[in-house]
Amino acid sequence: MINICELLGIEFPIIQGAMAWISDSSLAAAVSNGGGLGVIAGGGADGEWLRTEIRKAKLLTDKPFGVNIMLLSPFVEDQIKVVCEEKVKVVTTGAGNPGKFIERLKANGIIVIPVVPSVAFAMRVERAGADAVIAEGQEAGGHIGEITTMALVPQVVDAVKIPVIAAGGICDGRGVCAAYMLGAKGVQLGTRFVVADECTVSENYKDAIIKAKDTDTCATGRSTGHPVRVLKNKLSREVMALEKKNIDLEEIARICTGSLRNAVVEGDMERGSIMSGQIAGLVKRRQPAEDMIREIFEEAYKIYEDRDIICGPGRSVFGNGK
Repeated sequence: MINICELLGIEFPIIQGAMAWISDSSLAAAVSNGGGLGVIAGGGADGEWLRTEIRKAKLLTDKPFGVNIMLLSPFVEDQIKVVCEEKVKVVTTGAGNPGKFIERLKANGIIVIPVVPSVAFAMRVERAGADAVIAEGQEAGGHIGEITTMALVPQVVDAVKIPVIAAGGICDGRGVCAAYMLGAKGVQLGTRFVVADECTVSENYKDAIIKAKDTDTCATGRSTGHPVRVLKNKLSREVMALEKKNIDLEEIARICTGSLRNAVVEGDMERGSIMSGQIAGLVKRRQPAEDMIREIFEEAYKIYEDRDIICGPGRSVFGNGK
């Protein structure tokens, strides 16, 4: 099995999740400098915005970083062209099937890692030539699937031969260890990196995550077939109420248009879409991205060294004391 760190040229097997309006050159470079793989989120931006961010990141780090391409974007062709021209190390993909782009990306020396919500999708992109997959459970923030991380990851691991990176509900060393026990070879984190010092989101957004409790997220948009996990606020309650009444989906879309920008840029915590994973309740403080990464893996290494925590001191995994 390919080693994720060797494949990506990174120190720790951790990828920063791609979050539209959030994952820019500043955050991506900070994560890469900290030993992980930073990722710039292309989102719905045009090719020239993406090119500018890639070049900014190159000035901020000499380490590998990636770009996420949202395949529903109207600028997807432009973004593919830019990542090839700029010789980006890694491309992750979401919100669609990257099959028709994989050969072109790999011909330009780019490692391709799609985000997958199911076993069937993971097998499909493996056949198309993906180098690894990110199996993301519904605990994640933003656009989500239907399966939990704990159920999804081992099933994907059993179904494909390429490395599987676990995502959704991972925040600390305990989550890393759990992911590895499920068969993953790396992890992707999004929500915790939102409160990194180098993340340029509004202070209100960071405060909302730090103050969040375990039950403070919800998934809107299930009636549309495109559920999104966010922190509960006036907007989310309004959207969910409209969904229960089977209101025209166009009306729901109208209400939500621009809401992510409202939260990220304007700091509107009532009418903004505060995308966040269920682990927000574990995020307690701001830190530099590098400190987050090192803290996470120091904790993970300590847990793995203390194998007695599984069965108790001196006991085998079968509990017979031998």
